[in-house]
Amino acid sequence: MDLSSVRLVATDMDGTLLNSKGEVSTNFYSLFEELKALDVTFVAASGRQYYSIIKKLAPIQDDIIVIAENGALTMQGDITLQSTAIDRDTYLELLDLTRGLEGSQVILCGRKKGYIEDYGTDFTTFFSEFYDRYEIVADLATVTDDEYLKIAICNQKGSEKYLYPKLKHLENRLKVKVSGEVWLDLSHHAADKGNALQQVQQRLGILPEETMVFGDYNNDLEMMGAASYSFAMANAHPNILKAARYRTKSNDEMGVEYRLQQLIAAKKG
Repeated sequence: MDLSSVRLVATDMDGTLLNSKGEVSTNFYSLFEELKALDVTFVAASGRQYYSIIKKLAPIQDDIIVIAENGALTMQGDITLQSTAIDRDTYLELLDLTRGLEGSQVILCGRKKGYIEDYGTDFTTFFSEFYDRYEIVADLATVTDDEYLKIAICNQKGSEKYLYPKLKHLENRLKVKVSGEVWLDLSHHAADKGNALQQVQQRLGILPEETMVFGDYNNDLEMMGAASYSFAMANAHPNILKAARYRTKSNDEMGVEYRLQQLIAAKKG
């Protein structure tokens, strides 16, 4: 594995760059500065809200590209590189469908902020880890002054068992992604991390053979296919372990940093 040609690194956040406490290691920032000096572009690619991502990566937010909401939004500083939303009619259809899912909470992921109805203090506290800007509204159907980037559904019993079977019939026209143990996301059929990353590659003139990616869950599958150097975390979903060409240590063992150190060594020769 010769990493010396790598010019772009893209990594998922939860379960990948972030440890189990949702933290970025201090070691990562020193590695980032070395990558920056070596002219390697860094992309944070997450199902999280854009504002949540840049809060987690505040020290470097002006020096990175952010793919947010599972690829529905790509930002570089204050510049929107792409935004892929669903239309209002589709949003209302999905809202009617998902509201009836027992034991689940529905979130509208807008461009400006996230929106939830009042599901109680415990859920709001949990939800606010992933959404830095949000509003509690009486009725999600009344939100009109925003883009509908994604609908996220949370079920604490498990998204793969309790949500996906009831929503997989939508896959013929939408992206239906189990994006975490308790999360399932519905978005535009063209909105995924792989498509968003390919647009970044085209913009920068960077090839898949010059790209390194890290991921752990099903919303990272398309991104695995956009890079020759695709790494599954040791804690990854079986689908990611199968799709990735390589593996690294778990997120709690700083698996991303472990491989970034190898990348830096290869670039320095």
